[in-house]
Amino acid sequence: MPASVPRQRALPAAEGGQAPAAPPNGGSTQDSAEALATAPRAAAPSERTTDTSGAAPDRAEATAPTNLTLLLIEDDPVGSPIVPDLLDQAGKPIRVRTARNLTEAERLLTDDVHCILLDLALPAPGRAGGGDDELAVLKHVLELAPRHAVLALTGADDTERGAEAVRVGAQDYLVRDELDGRLLSRAIRYAVERKRSESAERRLAEGRLRAQENRRLERGLLPTPLLEGSSLRFAARYRPGRSRALLGGDFYDVVRTPDGTVHAMIGDVCGHGPDEAALGVELRIAWRALTLAGLCGDQLLGTLQQVLEHERADDEIFATLCTVDIAPDGRRAGLCLAGHPSPLLVRPGLPARLLPYDNNGPALGLLPGARWPRMQVELGAEWSLMLYTDGLIEGRVSGSGERLGQDGMVDMVRRQLSEGLHGEELLRAAVHEVRNLNGGELTDDVAVLLLDRAP
Repeated sequence: MPASVPRQRALPAAEGGQAPAAPPNGGSTQDSAEALATAPRAAAPSERTTDTSGAAPDRAEATAPTNLTLLLIEDDPVGSPIVPDLLDQAGKPIRVRTARNLTEAERLLTDDVHCILLDLALPAPGRAGGGDDELAVLKHVLELAPRHAVLALTGADDTERGAEAVRVGAQDYLVRDELDGRLLSRAIRYAVERKRSESAERRLAEGRLRAQENRRLERGLLPTPLLEGSSLRFAARYRPGRSRALLGGDFYDVVRTPDGTVHAMIGDVCGHGPDEAALGVELRIAWRALTLAGLCGDQLLGTLQQVLEHERADDEIFATLCTVDIAPDGRRAGLCLAGHPSPLLVRPGLPARLLPYDNNGPALGLLPGARWPRMQVELGAEWSLMLYTDGLIEGRVSGSGERLGQDGMVDMVRRQLSEGLHGEELLRAAVHEVRNLNGGELTDDVAVLLLDRAP
């Protein structure tokens, strides 16, 4: 329902800036408006009896339901003949509000206003005559009401400025002396529909830009692994939290260095949005470059912390990280944890288990000069190693309200392994089940990667 304007004393239509030219039958258009509303003169529609300050009469509104509301901004609405009785396409009255200046207009510009009829001769705010810019008042209104349709009102000798107003952003321009009720009603309807069409096109264009940005971020956050020459198999799965159009701050990477060592990493920048995603891209690229340059363990993480500290927008932003370097023979690995959940190790004939995390160091960006111990882990001849972000374990379990947690995740993966799931099928089933247990989309993003070694 349209929002009503503040109530004051009832004013005659002429005083409120709503008095149009007299109709041919000698009666007033105010009489016609009251007849349309099937109400006595003292209970005329509020917008039709609103004074130039926007105050409504004391009596309750007695109008029929309306579809459109027009805000007229003109410095002399009292003598204006441009607002006759207006009807929309369904034959319902178009409500009219009036304002003598932009200060009043800003107060009356509520969400139920569909169209603005602006006198281009009005002075811009703070300028007695509008200054050198003849369209300064229009530009101010467009900034004030970017989602509203705007009609520019000009004189017969000023149509060139009307055309320029359309180029600047108005939906159309109207010549004051040529207006009548049908023309103005039609112009309002067309302007509103044109604005809706423009808004839809803008949203579509913005959607395309978001999709393009999503693809660029995806290439940065979720790259193609560099595993040429390795016997290890790789699989990964990513799902944004709450169906966001943009990826969040989760990232991962896998590379093989010339000595045959396979390095894997997964991380999570706190927060959600393009800034966090961009920081995740920077950290992933830095990790790959530093790893290919020969850094690992504490030295690598210390350098990444310096990158984060220089690139983050706020000192409170941090990132968790898990790095694994798998020896060329594939039987053992070094593990470093920076505030990140420990990987899950799966071996034939043994229950899936989490790797040790007693020496888990702090997240990057929390403690200057921190250290991240590197733990040696025996993998064996055949194994699967699953790295994941905390989105996989922080979802709720429907009915209990408790989080799934690492123990719940381990039990879930053990069951899925017993059902014969492996590789991409295992990751797909794990993410899908965690979402179902949560009763819908997860709050946080989920990234999971899996490395397999077969004898």
